[in-house]
Amino acid sequence: MLQGYRPQLRYLLLDEGRYNDVELGESQNLVSALFQLENSRSTEDIQAVLERLIDWLKEPSQTSLRRAFTVWMRRVLLPAKKAPKVELPPLTDLHEVHTMLAERVKQWAEEWKEQGLREGRQEGRKEGRQEGLQQGEAETLLKLFKLKFGEVPDWAVQKILEADKAQLDSWVELILTADSVESLLG
Repeated sequence: MLQGYRPQLRYLLLDEGRYNDVELGESQNLVSALFQLENSRSTEDIQAVLERLIDWLKEPSQTSLRRAFTVWMRRVLLPAKKAPKVELPPLTDLHEVHTMLAERVKQWAEEWKEQGLREGRQEGRKEGRQEGLQQGEAETLLKLFKLKFGEVPDWAVQKILEADKAQLDSWVELILTADSVESLLG
């Protein structure tokens, strides 16, 4: 009864992942250029496609297509793939995108490299502090062992030095009630 109202849709699936760069480069159409831009891995790839688009869309009647590609690249492609967290200048034409990429790519690479170095240093400092705290806790535990039990066997020293923070915390809490090194460390 309601089947007459059910939409009857047909569609054509375009799977951009099924085409390789060679196939896309050989066909000269806007869809292949769009797929190449989507699949690009470097700014050099983007610039090569841009040069072809500029050549293909040079007629005055194609101004709206140039503008559409420019807006899509500024709002979608570059922020998502190539220039995350980078403020892009207003761009109105493919020539401007091409020029901007040529000028800014080196700057972005340096900024990303510096950002990576800063993040790496911060991560290294954090890990270093944690390792230092853990090593200090192990040394304190060894001192407590010596004070309570006298000489600490080599196997116990090794076990303490290899223990993680949670295990060290547990032993520090239990050392006051332990009867021997063996009973505490197992």
